[in-house]
Amino acid sequence: MRERKKRLMRQQLSDTATEMFMQRGFDAVRVSEVAEACGVSEQTVFNYFPTKESLVLDRWDATAASLRSSLADVGTPPVTAVQRIVAGELGDLLSWLGGQDDPVRARAMMRRFTDLVEATAALRAHQRDARDQVVAVAAGILAERIGLSPDAPEPRIAATALVGLWDVKADAVKKHLYGDLGLDEVRERVLAEVRRAAQVIDGGLRAWIDG
Repeated sequence: MRERKKRLMRQQLSDTATEMFMQRGFDAVRVSEVAEACGVSEQTVFNYFPTKESLVLDRWDATAASLRSSLADVGTPPVTAVQRIVAGELGDLLSWLGGQDDPVRARAMMRRFTDLVEATAALRAHQRDARDQVVAVAAGILAERIGLSPDAPEPRIAATALVGLWDVKADAVKKHLYGDLGLDEVRERVLAEVRRAAQVIDGGLRAWIDG
């Protein structure tokens, strides 16, 4: 019960902050105002989210956790492991959209959120930093699989290429989600673009991993 309450509070804080940021702009809203709107102290907000930016951009933490377990599985090619994670995250997003009372409004809100991030320097910087941390996680795991230092160039470039599949997914979502396509068609088109990108790097990674 306690964990459920914590999850609900975390979601409330994030949802409230997101709505306030989209209405007024990220820089115009203070964390204390988010706290007041949720009926909690400012410190409570920071107990859940270490930074203002992480109130709306915390998905990379879950991605890093998934990568740690998936890439460590020596029986699964790295590209396959990443494609599964990307497909799962896309599925979660589209399932959420499909469950909304007004899917059209939900898509519009997602577009506003994307516009907010792209227009806000602090959020773009936070996203870059979080992405770099995920690359470092992936590089460390790949290096361990091969028996190299995480600072070696091979695991670093391999990890950068793998994490690039999230960029492909994000671009494909923007391309296909905000039109008239049904969610199933969006899923197929986005995953098709991810597969095409994955094929470019798969051969090289398999050859490197297999020695």
